[in-house]
Amino acid sequence: MSALTAADSRGDRLDWDDLVRMWEETNGPQGCKVEVIEGLVTVSPPPANAHNHIANLLHRRLYRVIPDEWGIYRTQVLAVPSRRGLYVPDLVVLPEALLLESSGHYVPAAAAELVIEITSKDNAHHDRIKKAAGYARAGVPLYLLVDRWAPGRPTITLYGEPKGDVYCLLHAGKFGDPVPLPEPFGFTLETDGFPAPL
Repeated sequence: MSALTAADSRGDRLDWDDLVRMWEETNGPQGCKVEVIEGLVTVSPPPANAHNHIANLLHRRLYRVIPDEWGIYRTQVLAVPSRRGLYVPDLVVLPEALLLESSGHYVPAAAAELVIEITSKDNAHHDRIKKAAGYARAGVPLYLLVDRWAPGRPTITLYGEPKGDVYCLLHAGKFGDPVPLPEPFGFTLETDGFPAPL
């Protein structure tokens, strides 16, 4: 992963519009993810096969329970101006109408019903700390962290009830454990079949 500090030629911090413009003008290699995390433009390589497999399993399982007017998106950018962030989560559940009503390349993170991040080895700290704080600050009600690279063994953590930059812990378990998702989902998410790192 590489990062580019978002500052102008004088070294001053860019305002939100300039930060967005810098992000829009950053051309990452094909398949790479370009995000802004705490004012830094970051470029991450494409995820590993196991990472994509987990995203696919989650995608299929969630589609069974969400309302028809919601969608599950894999490359949707979420804006968190208060944390100087433009995040691209692995999965996000949003009202479909929001995308149809919005022009541009991002939507407010506050509109998300659920955000899911699946850690990659080189940038897991972003998902665990920086992006978690950003999602909480934006008021995203549920944040599911699938941490393939957690110390000891892979874990699944569900956060909710955001206050400021902090979430309450709603569930913590390991791969294979069921995760109870509260309303508006109201079902138990099975995590069997999630591959651990080799």
